[in-house]
Amino acid sequence: MSNVTIFTEFVLMEISSSRELQVVQGLLFLVIYLGALTGNLVTVTVIVTDPHLHSQMYFFIGNLSLIDLCCISVTVPKFIVNSLTGSKLISLPACAAQIFLFLFLAATELAFLVVMSYDRYVAICHPLHYGLTITPRLCTQAAGGSWASGLVYSSIHTGAMFRLPFTGSNVIHQYFCDIPQILRISSSDVQFSEFVIVAISIGLGLLCSVLLFMSYSNIFSMVLSMRSVEARNKALSTCTPQLAILLIFTISGIIAALGPIADKASLSNLLTGMFYTMVPPVINPLIYSLRNREINTAIIRMFHRYFEFPNRAFFG
Repeated sequence: MSNVTIFTEFVLMEISSSRELQVVQGLLFLVIYLGALTGNLVTVTVIVTDPHLHSQMYFFIGNLSLIDLCCISVTVPKFIVNSLTGSKLISLPACAAQIFLFLFLAATELAFLVVMSYDRYVAICHPLHYGLTITPRLCTQAAGGSWASGLVYSSIHTGAMFRLPFTGSNVIHQYFCDIPQILRISSSDVQFSEFVIVAISIGLGLLCSVLLFMSYSNIFSMVLSMRSVEARNKALSTCTPQLAILLIFTISGIIAALGPIADKASLSNLLTGMFYTMVPPVINPLIYSLRNREINTAIIRMFHRYFEFPNRAFFG
């Protein structure tokens, strides 16, 4: 054991050896990050500040945007800094923090998607009981339970992955601390315990999938039976964005879980990591902003409110 090297930092994937290209990729990631940050921050701000959006559905959408805002902030800023400074290193605590926060936010988002599907099920299939069933207290409890479940799940996962030191390798073929890459360089004992946790996770994921399938099956069955075209379009406009977010999240999760574990750095590996870490936070606010008339109207009201007052004060 005296000849064994215990690693305290990891070497992340280097996309290009050219210093100019490293700066360009850092600036490109910075633009994408700022776009996602702005979109989600505007969504959260307008939902919090506009009284017209203080309803159960927008309460959940606000939480989802907050999760996306935090999720992209877990991995991308470190890569931007590394690209602009020419570094490839990440410390062991920073790597563990990335994995903990990423798992925490991903599990919480899945829980919120299940809760939001039930919210739309009650709103469309049992509209007369919506106010009695989906109460503000129930929304608060559901949100708290979602965040708590993500915290517990992430703590178990991260604790299992980092309970033993890394002695074999410290090279990660991804631009952030990717879970499959960490398992690749972990000891056999850690891999076995993670196999058990992953098996339990698959069971929980299947349960969530069944609940989501049942909710949306009942929703679309009810929508298709509506005689009024206006009522049908209104019902579809409230659940279609959530279904689109669910599909993006599901596809991203499948790619992250079932994608091949690369044993060397490659462009395809980078694109795979970018898809499930960056695409959902970038696309989600666009879906809500472009397809939701109430959020668009609230954004216009917010800009008028913040830009008209300074002009009035300036002109006296």
